[in-house]
Amino acid sequence: MTPTTPLFLNREIGWLKFNQRVLFQAKDERNPLLERLRFLNIFHSNLDEFFMKRVGGLQRQFYARVSPLSPDGLTAEEQLKNLRPQVLALNEEIKSLFFEQLQPQLQQQQIFMIGWADLNEKEREWAAHFFRERVFSVLTPMAVDPGHPFPLISNLSTSLAVSLQVPNEEDMLFARIKVPDLFPSWIRIPDTPPGVERFISVLDIVRHFMDQLFPRMQIQNVMAFRVTRNADIESDTEGVEDLLELIEEEVKQRKFAEVVRLEHGPNPDLWLLDFLLDELDLTPDDVYEYPMALEYKNLAPIMNLNLPQLKFRPWNPVTLTQLADESANIFTVIRSNDILVQLPYESFTTSVERFIVTAASDPTVVAIKMTLYRTNEESPIVHALIRAAEMGKQVVCLVELKARFDEERNIHWAQAMERVGVHVVYGIVGLKTHAKLALVVRRERDEFRSYVHTGTGNYHSQTAKMYTDLGLFTCRPDLTREVVEIFHYLTGRSLKADYTTLLVAPINMKNRFIEMIKQEADNARAGLPSGVVVKCNNLEEKTIIEALYEASQAGVPVRLIVRGFCCLRPGVPGLSENIRVTSIVGPFLEHSRIFYFRSGKPTEIEGRFFIGSADWMARNLLGRVEVVAPVEDKFAKEKIWEALQIMLADQRLTWDMDGDGNYQLRQPSQPGEEMGAHDLLSEKARLKSLLFKMDELKI
Repeated sequence: MTPTTPLFLNREIGWLKFNQRVLFQAKDERNPLLERLRFLNIFHSNLDEFFMKRVGGLQRQFYARVSPLSPDGLTAEEQLKNLRPQVLALNEEIKSLFFEQLQPQLQQQQIFMIGWADLNEKEREWAAHFFRERVFSVLTPMAVDPGHPFPLISNLSTSLAVSLQVPNEEDMLFARIKVPDLFPSWIRIPDTPPGVERFISVLDIVRHFMDQLFPRMQIQNVMAFRVTRNADIESDTEGVEDLLELIEEEVKQRKFAEVVRLEHGPNPDLWLLDFLLDELDLTPDDVYEYPMALEYKNLAPIMNLNLPQLKFRPWNPVTLTQLADESANIFTVIRSNDILVQLPYESFTTSVERFIVTAASDPTVVAIKMTLYRTNEESPIVHALIRAAEMGKQVVCLVELKARFDEERNIHWAQAMERVGVHVVYGIVGLKTHAKLALVVRRERDEFRSYVHTGTGNYHSQTAKMYTDLGLFTCRPDLTREVVEIFHYLTGRSLKADYTTLLVAPINMKNRFIEMIKQEADNARAGLPSGVVVKCNNLEEKTIIEALYEASQAGVPVRLIVRGFCCLRPGVPGLSENIRVTSIVGPFLEHSRIFYFRSGKPTEIEGRFFIGSADWMARNLLGRVEVVAPVEDKFAKEKIWEALQIMLADQRLTWDMDGDGNYQLRQPSQPGEEMGAHDLLSEKARLKSLLFKMDELKI
């Protein structure tokens, strides 16, 4: 490093590099073909969110002339200028990937994505009927003229821009046709030969029958386009009386907030493009040419084909051995020992859902309290809370209305629960509640006992099948007592600040983490065993990074598994030579947050283990309610340590990061290293479950 090299890497560039690692999964021929399409879709979805959240925020700073420097010393304008060429370069990679690799391989599997010219006569008759009977009536051509203002174009909607002329007149007219989300992006053509799948894009069908939408008009050009709007909307929550009403209004605003990106395909019509730039108040820097037709941005209908031979082997989570007896009372099991569940290798349904569903029907349960950040459409957990309230139990649910892009679903569930008597609260004004907590209070003989689930993931049964997360069940009084205090903080006016067991943001978490990192540095200087292992989604908090640099310089080995962006520079002589940063991208989405400190102990397992909801980011440590809990049970600690070692040793899914923020994919060099951490942990869970069943059956 030179004296002018910043201590921190840029988070936005780091995020794009993460999405580049996602895109690599679409390129990697070791992955099944339809899974590669899925990763391509994930890449596009990630990039949409990046523009809505990050680029939108930077543009808002730039236009407001309020531009705090990023940790690496850049203004909002400088960051925007740096990001654009990198996004264009990523987009350009897609063209060769699809046309030179994915499409030929799809065709080898008898899967064809075709245009109108490739349809036979029978298929053209079907397409004409499909357009006439299903599409035509739901399309709404919208002209722009003195009597028709430019239409509002909703976020992430795909449209067709059309240039028209009245016969024998010179003036060019503009019209826009929104392609409704009612139709999949690619329509499966019926009555194909056995084993053959043929698809045509709905955009192509509409293009072909454009003259039916504008009878007797001369159509000069048609151009597909797509807008992305800013989701980084700032609301003044001071003095807010109704948070629910505020968030409902925010969701409406986002649909028509400022446009931050206009996308079009190759060879755009310049008259149409200029017209859109003028009406949407955009500059050429806001325009991104996608190297293929826009219909290739969403390949869901193809990747969802029922062709298991072209997908990852399906994984069915196993039930924890401690919970294998379905007739056993789960609270009795928890009283005997803490339980750690490891998702998606172990079942969410038979652990977390069982915990809440059992509590709802258990006559000795008097109260259930939990936080909901994200949940699924038909959530068994929410239905259990509703049943519990109807049975007269005290039920409290903190619903986070500001869970970005899930606000509408959360509003729906909040209102449904309120109608049956659940005490629904929306948290603390100015802070998102991201903690993952469920508290059950039971009357047991002459006392009340509390049981807690706390973890790293959302109470969402669908993502629990795809995200790696950890959850801890316990009735330890030191922990449950403080969880009760946290709910008092969330629902009432508690100002408790002396948590001793839990790390709670924004109260004590950041300081406690820094204290533990500094203790590792002191231990290393004193010749005691030291070490830090952290697994999280993103890392950018400056004072945490500075503490890690200090620990490295004291000789502490630091291992960081960071899925997304990392603003720390690892392996830099004199600064961070004892820090290694890796990223795992694979079949499951890495989502768990684990924090380990050796604490001077003679063996690793005796060190301090924590799991929780927070990443090492300023927003998590200072702007959200987060909870990180200690893991004390010996078997749970061994389970976490084994998983960490498997991830650190992985040679199939792991990328190593250097001090400049570049990543290098590891390559298996020894027999057996071809199996990635996700497959290895799945196999271990399966074998453990199988051995338990064999032991039960005395085989």
